[in-house]
This record gives sequence, structure tokens and C-alpha cells, in this order.
Amino acid sequence: MKRTILVLGLALLALAVFTGCGGGGAGSAGDVIRIGVFEPMTGANAAGGAMEVEGIRLANELFPTVMVGGKEYKVELVVVDNKSDKVEAANAVERLIKSDKVHVILGSWGSSLSMAGGEIAKEAGIPCIGLSCTNPLVTAGNDWYFRVCFIDPFQGVVMSNYAYNDLNARTAVIVQEVSNDYSVGLAKFFTDNFKKLTGNPDAILATVNYNTGDQDFSAQLTTIRSLNPDVIFAPGNYTESALVIKQARELGITTPIIGGDTWETPEFIDVGKEQVEGAVFSTFFASEFAGTPEASAFLRAYDEKYHKEPAAVTALGYDGYLVALDAIRRAGSVDSAKIRDAIAGTSGFVGATGTTTLDSNGDATKSAYIKAVEGGKFVFRTIVNP
Repeated sequence: MKRTILVLGLALLALAVFTGCGGGGAGSAGDVIRIGVFEPMTGANAAGGAMEVEGIRLANELFPTVMVGGKEYKVELVVVDNKSDKVEAANAVERLIKSDKVHVILGSWGSSLSMAGGEIAKEAGIPCIGLSCTNPLVTAGNDWYFRVCFIDPFQGVVMSNYAYNDLNARTAVIVQEVSNDYSVGLAKFFTDNFKKLTGNPDAILATVNYNTGDQDFSAQLTTIRSLNPDVIFAPGNYTESALVIKQARELGITTPIIGGDTWETPEFIDVGKEQVEGAVFSTFFASEFAGTPEASAFLRAYDEKYHKEPAAVTALGYDGYLVALDAIRRAGSVDSAKIRDAIAGTSGFVGATGTTTLDSNGDATKSAYIKAVEGGKFVFRTIVNP
């Protein structure tokens, strides 16, 4: 089923609800749709989880009800902390399903966390919408998991193309967070395409590893300094990545260092300080490139509520909620299987981050945005279309 949201109508509705001019509440106290949210609110990924939840909560404030089969339902969010831990992620999803009786689930920041929770949702028959979890394995073999972001094969190609074409790099070193599925997967896709671009099977001079939570990278960086690559690709969590860059600069390594979407958090700059100046990464959204009325409505509402620039994952959280509501409306039912089928049929949905169409794997085809740290801020450089 193909369905396109009326662009201007959605933007105007968002503005009307946000400013208090919207319609009434649900028909009765029992008419409730529960959307579960499992995100890392504590632990190593807490900053990322908090940014996604910001977008979800904002969307819920703007669109607090949904029409289902001619009846208006109140939409209730149930947010559970997965504590940046795979076991806790599975437990969080189980709680949302068994105790909170949710109809659909959003999350999680971190592909490993999404995969852990996804198995529980699949067994229970509850649909999930990932927001920024980019590893292909999140949706592979799981007909109940979908996502509103691009995936790592595309992101890896984007960044390897950037290294080759924009930085004129012909050799690279990979720095990967070996305990992080996102980092390992993205490193592989970068490696494969970079070798293809250069025509050199030895273009990757080395792949060095570290674990989540590590703080001393002197051994890895000493190796990198001796190899003198043209570029360093270091996808990983924002804290560890910032420390890698900071310590690299302190060791006198001036090689360009590039990464992935997880770097776009205030903590990345707070930890790395002036040493992360010039770091380049791919991400999902840029305020400077608000290409739809929904994007403009989102930016106005976010600025009025938070008085700051939104992160890309916040916009994805906003869109994930709206995709869920659109599917519930089209399903005309609170039955999770029917909602799942409606999500799978999402096509031409216009949201803050652009147009979302889900393929047969449940993955969105979306553009990538290249940003860099300049003057202590994330600055838009260019957009790369799929």
C-alpha cells in the first residue's frame, strides 16, 4: 500500500497543536494506543538515547491523538531505560510487551541494543521502528523490525567516497570499537569500498581495535603514527571516538580523522574539545537543509521548546513516532499484526528528515549529510543522495 502524507496539512497541524490551537482529546479514558520506547537513558550511550527521546516526546506533544476506525485514541508513551546494555535491552522490550501492553515500539540508539530487543519483539509479534540503528542485521531476518534511517552499507560508501574524492586519500587505517556491532559493521563497509576505489587490496594499512569503555589508546595510536596513513576512519561511540582523536592530536598525528553518525552529540565536542576541530562524519539531518514543510515545522517547534539546535537523531525520533501514527491510522486497528503490515507498506511518507519509503527489508532509503566540527559546532558541508 502506498500512502503519502499531505505535506502542508501535517506541518500546519503540528504548529496548531504545539501552539495550543489543536483539537480535543480522545473519546474516552479507555481509548489509548501505547507506544513503547526503549532507549539508553543511562550508561555509555545515554546522551544518544536522550536525544532520540526528545524527538519522540516532541512529536507526541504535537500529535497526542490518532484516529483509528473512526474513533480518536490518545497516544501514550511508555519510556524504558535499556541502560546501554544488550541484556537490559532485551529485558526492556519484554517489559514493554508483557507489563505495559504496548502496540508498537520505537528505538533504540545503538544497533546492538536494537538487535537484542528485536528478537523479543519478533517472538511476541510486536512491531518495532528503529530510529538511528544503522547496522543491516537489525532488520535482517526480522519481519517485525523497521527503521527510518539509512543503513551502514550506504554510510560506509559515503564516507569512503569522501575519503577518496574529497581528501584524496589512497591509504587508510581503521580504528574500530570491536565490542560494538555498529562500529565493526561500518568499518567493514568502508574498507570494502575503499579498496574498490583505490584498486589496491592493501589500501587499508591496519585495523586496530579497542573496547567500549576504554580510555587509553596510546598503543593503537603509536601504531597508526608509524604507518602514516592518508586518512583514519574511526566509527564508534561518541566518548571513545572523541578520546581517540584527542589523544591522536596530542601525539602529533595530523592525519584527517573521519567517522559516522554517532559523533553528532554535544558530548563529542565536550570530551574532545579543540582537538576534534575538523573531524568529519556522516549523519541523518541538517537544519540548514530543511527540505520539507515538516522539517520547518519540526525546527520551529523544537526551537520554541528547547532553544537549541536539534541533533539529527532527534529529528529521526520525531519521524519514527509520526511513521508509527501514520501506520496505525492506515491499519484502522489497534491489532499489532495489522499495524506491522501498515508499517511495512510505508511509502512516500514526508517527515522532518525527508521522504521515507521502506524497502522489502524494512529499511529506509534516505540521503546522508556530511558535517564537520568547526568553531566548536557541527557545521553542514554537503548532502549525498542514495
